Amino acid sequence: MFGAHVSPRDYLTRISEVQDQLDLSETEALADAVHRAYENGNFVFICGNGGSGSNASHLCEDLGKSSLTRDKFTDDSVKRLKVLSLTDNTPYILAWGNDEGFDRIFVEQLKNLASPGDVLIAISGSGNSPNILNAVEWSNRKGLETYGITGFTGGKLRVLAQNNVHIPCDDMGIVECLHLQLFHWVLDDLHGRINEVGRYAAKGELRKAA
Repeated sequence: MFGAHVSPRDYLTRISEVQDQLDLSETEALADAVHRAYENGNFVFICGNGGSGSNASHLCEDLGKSSLTRDKFTDDSVKRLKVLSLTDNTPYILAWGNDEGFDRIFVEQLKNLASPGDVLIAISGSGNSPNILNAVEWSNRKGLETYGITGFTGGKLRVLAQNNVHIPCDDMGIVECLHLQLFHWVLDDLHGRINEVGRYAAKGELRKAA
């Protein structure tokens, strides 16, 4: 753990150094995929273990609620993003884990819920979690669009997933921190597109003028 050896300032400096190495076109592609799912009425599924599982839940909550402006919360005519974190159905996870093995906990949920054209965001710092790899492998075969969210070398997930967001760092805390930071940008970008604000405001103005 890098933070055990350095001050808070040095820790943040290291995060900044890693951040400068990122290929941000990967994050932009992820945002595009989430927006396409919204436009087409497809589901976005998210999964991860441990801290990555927490990030999966966090991203799901953000995309589900905060992609809309507050004035739209009670307007049932407004389209919403279909998004689900596979980390949060505890009885289902425990049933599959106990009876068939932990490696099946995500893929078996997808078999019940997923359809071609849906998006799977699979988060694994190491890129080698078997339950993540099983979910991605099945999703690739069944016509889902898959995104591997990784750190370290990216592991098997970086090869298996159709698309990636990779953090080139061998400290799990920094990897998970930067994953969440990028997820917040994806949320903000979706919010801008749906509500035609920020850099997407011109689109709304053109629509009004027409």
